[in-house]
Amino acid sequence: MDVLIAILAVLAGVIGILGSVLPALPGPPLTWVGMLLLYLWGGTDGAGEHMSLTLLLVMLGVTVAVSIIDYVVPLYFTKLTGGTKAAERGAMAGLVFGLFVVPPVGMILGSFLGAFLAELYYARKSTGAALKSAFGSFLGFLAGTGLKLIACGVMMYYIIVYI
Repeated sequence: MDVLIAILAVLAGVIGILGSVLPALPGPPLTWVGMLLLYLWGGTDGAGEHMSLTLLLVMLGVTVAVSIIDYVVPLYFTKLTGGTKAAERGAMAGLVFGLFVVPPVGMILGSFLGAFLAELYYARKSTGAALKSAFGSFLGFLAGTGLKLIACGVMMYYIIVYI
Protein backbone atom coordinates (compact mmCIF):
# COMPACT_ATOMS: atom_id res chain seq x y z
CA MET A 1 0.00 0.00 0.00
CA ASP A 2 2.86 2.41 0.82
CA VAL A 3 4.38 1.93 -2.62
CA LEU A 4 1.02 2.50 -4.30
CA ILE A 5 0.48 5.78 -2.41
CA ALA A 6 4.01 6.92 -3.30
CA ILE A 7 3.44 6.11 -6.98
CA LEU A 8 0.08 7.92 -6.97
CA ALA A 9 1.60 10.97 -5.28
CA VAL A 10 4.46 11.19 -7.79
CA LEU A 11 2.06 10.57 -10.66
CA ALA A 12 -0.20 13.38 -9.42
CA GLY A 13 2.84 15.65 -9.18
CA VAL A 14 4.07 14.86 -12.68
CA ILE A 15 0.60 15.22 -14.21
CA GLY A 16 0.26 18.48 -12.31
CA ILE A 17 3.49 19.79 -13.80
CA LEU A 18 2.23 18.83 -17.26
CA GLY A 19 -1.06 20.50 -16.40
CA SER A 20 0.79 23.73 -15.78
CA VAL A 21 1.49 23.87 -19.50
CA LEU A 22 -1.46 21.96 -20.96
CA PRO A 23 -4.71 23.94 -20.82
CA ALA A 24 -6.98 20.95 -20.13
CA LEU A 25 -5.38 19.82 -16.86
CA PRO A 26 -5.49 21.69 -13.54
CA GLY A 27 -1.76 21.69 -12.75
CA PRO A 28 -1.31 23.04 -9.21
CA PRO A 29 -4.45 21.35 -7.78
CA LEU A 30 -3.29 17.96 -9.07
CA THR A 31 0.17 18.42 -7.61
CA TRP A 32 -1.34 19.47 -4.28
CA VAL A 33 -3.41 16.26 -4.29
CA GLY A 34 -0.09 14.39 -4.43
CA MET A 35 1.02 16.23 -1.30
CA LEU A 36 -2.33 15.50 0.37
CA LEU A 37 -1.91 11.79 -0.32
CA LEU A 38 1.49 11.82 1.36
CA TYR A 39 0.15 13.80 4.32
CA LEU A 40 -2.72 11.38 4.86
CA TRP A 41 -0.44 8.39 4.31
CA GLY A 42 2.06 9.71 6.82
CA GLY A 43 4.98 10.32 4.50
CA THR A 44 8.24 11.22 6.22
CA ASP A 45 11.40 12.98 5.18
CA GLY A 46 14.93 11.63 5.52
CA ALA A 47 15.01 12.55 9.24
CA GLY A 48 11.79 10.63 9.88
CA GLU A 49 9.62 13.71 10.42
CA HIS A 50 6.08 13.74 9.08
CA MET A 51 4.81 16.41 6.72
CA SER A 52 3.25 19.20 8.77
CA LEU A 53 -0.31 20.36 8.40
CA THR A 54 1.07 23.90 8.15
CA LEU A 55 3.09 22.99 5.06
CA LEU A 56 0.07 21.31 3.49
CA LEU A 57 -2.18 24.32 4.17
CA VAL A 58 0.41 26.83 2.95
CA MET A 59 0.72 24.88 -0.28
CA LEU A 60 -3.08 24.82 -0.54
CA GLY A 61 -3.06 28.61 -0.24
CA VAL A 62 -0.36 28.84 -2.92
CA THR A 63 -2.42 26.51 -5.13
CA VAL A 64 -5.56 28.63 -4.78
CA ALA A 65 -3.64 31.89 -5.29
CA VAL A 66 -1.77 30.65 -8.36
CA SER A 67 -4.96 29.22 -9.87
CA ILE A 68 -6.72 32.57 -9.50
CA ILE A 69 -3.71 34.58 -10.66
CA ASP A 70 -3.44 32.35 -13.74
CA TYR A 71 -6.77 33.73 -14.94
CA VAL A 72 -6.08 37.33 -13.96
CA VAL A 73 -2.52 37.81 -15.26
CA PRO A 74 -3.20 37.13 -18.96
CA LEU A 75 -6.23 39.42 -18.83
CA TYR A 76 -4.18 42.11 -17.14
CA PHE A 77 -1.31 41.94 -19.64
CA THR A 78 -3.72 41.89 -22.58
CA LYS A 79 -5.63 44.90 -21.26
CA LEU A 80 -2.36 46.68 -20.39
CA THR A 81 -1.26 46.48 -24.01
CA GLY A 82 -4.65 47.56 -25.39
CA GLY A 83 -6.03 44.13 -26.20
CA THR A 84 -9.69 43.17 -26.35
CA LYS A 85 -11.67 40.08 -25.40
CA ALA A 86 -11.04 38.91 -28.96
CA ALA A 87 -7.29 38.76 -28.23
CA GLU A 88 -7.92 36.72 -25.08
CA ARG A 89 -10.15 34.25 -26.92
CA GLY A 90 -7.81 34.11 -29.89
CA ALA A 91 -4.86 33.39 -27.63
CA MET A 92 -6.72 30.50 -25.98
CA ALA A 93 -7.84 29.09 -29.35
CA GLY A 94 -4.30 29.35 -30.70
CA LEU A 95 -2.93 27.66 -27.60
CA VAL A 96 -5.29 24.70 -27.98
CA PHE A 97 -4.56 24.47 -31.71
CA GLY A 98 -0.81 24.65 -31.08
CA LEU A 99 -1.12 21.86 -28.54
CA PHE A 100 -1.89 19.46 -31.38
CA VAL A 101 0.48 20.89 -33.98
CA VAL A 102 3.96 21.08 -32.45
CA PRO A 103 3.81 21.12 -28.65
CA PRO A 104 5.13 23.06 -26.73
CA VAL A 105 6.42 25.49 -29.38
CA GLY A 106 3.07 25.31 -31.18
CA MET A 107 1.28 26.30 -27.99
CA ILE A 108 3.42 29.39 -27.52
CA LEU A 109 3.30 30.46 -31.17
CA GLY A 110 -0.38 29.50 -31.41
CA SER A 111 -1.23 31.69 -28.44
CA PHE A 112 0.59 34.64 -29.98
CA LEU A 113 -0.80 34.14 -33.49
CA GLY A 114 -4.32 33.51 -32.19
CA ALA A 115 -4.34 36.80 -30.30
CA PHE A 116 -2.82 38.63 -33.26
CA LEU A 117 -5.28 37.27 -35.82
CA ALA A 118 -8.27 37.82 -33.53
CA GLU A 119 -7.29 41.44 -33.01
CA LEU A 120 -6.87 41.94 -36.76
CA TYR A 121 -10.07 40.19 -37.79
CA TYR A 122 -12.56 40.71 -34.96
CA ALA A 123 -11.36 43.91 -33.33
CA ARG A 124 -10.36 45.49 -36.67
CA LYS A 125 -7.10 46.83 -35.28
CA SER A 126 -4.08 47.89 -37.28
CA THR A 127 -1.18 45.49 -37.59
CA GLY A 128 0.89 47.43 -35.05
CA ALA A 129 -1.90 47.56 -32.47
CA ALA A 130 -2.69 43.88 -33.04
CA LEU A 131 0.97 42.95 -32.55
CA LYS A 132 1.09 44.94 -29.32
CA SER A 133 -2.04 43.19 -28.00
CA ALA A 134 -0.73 39.79 -29.09
CA PHE A 135 2.55 40.47 -27.32
CA GLY A 136 0.66 41.38 -24.13
CA SER A 137 -1.42 38.24 -24.36
CA PHE A 138 1.73 36.19 -24.94
CA LEU A 139 3.47 37.75 -21.91
CA GLY A 140 0.41 37.06 -19.77
CA PHE A 141 0.37 33.44 -20.89
CA LEU A 142 4.07 33.06 -20.08
CA ALA A 143 3.69 34.72 -16.68
CA GLY A 144 0.70 32.54 -15.71
CA THR A 145 2.37 29.37 -16.94
CA GLY A 146 5.61 30.28 -15.19
CA LEU A 147 3.85 30.83 -11.86
CA LYS A 148 2.08 27.47 -12.17
CA LEU A 149 5.32 25.69 -13.04
CA ILE A 150 7.12 27.23 -10.07
CA ALA A 151 4.31 26.29 -7.67
CA CYS A 152 4.14 22.74 -9.02
CA GLY A 153 7.92 22.42 -8.93
CA VAL A 154 8.03 23.41 -5.25
CA MET A 155 5.22 21.00 -4.39
CA MET A 156 6.91 18.22 -6.39
CA TYR A 157 10.05 18.86 -4.36
CA TYR A 158 8.07 18.25 -1.16
CA ILE A 159 6.47 15.15 -2.64
CA ILE A 160 9.92 13.73 -3.30
CA VAL A 161 11.22 14.77 0.14
CA TYR A 162 8.31 13.12 1.98
CA ILE A 163 8.23 9.81 0.10
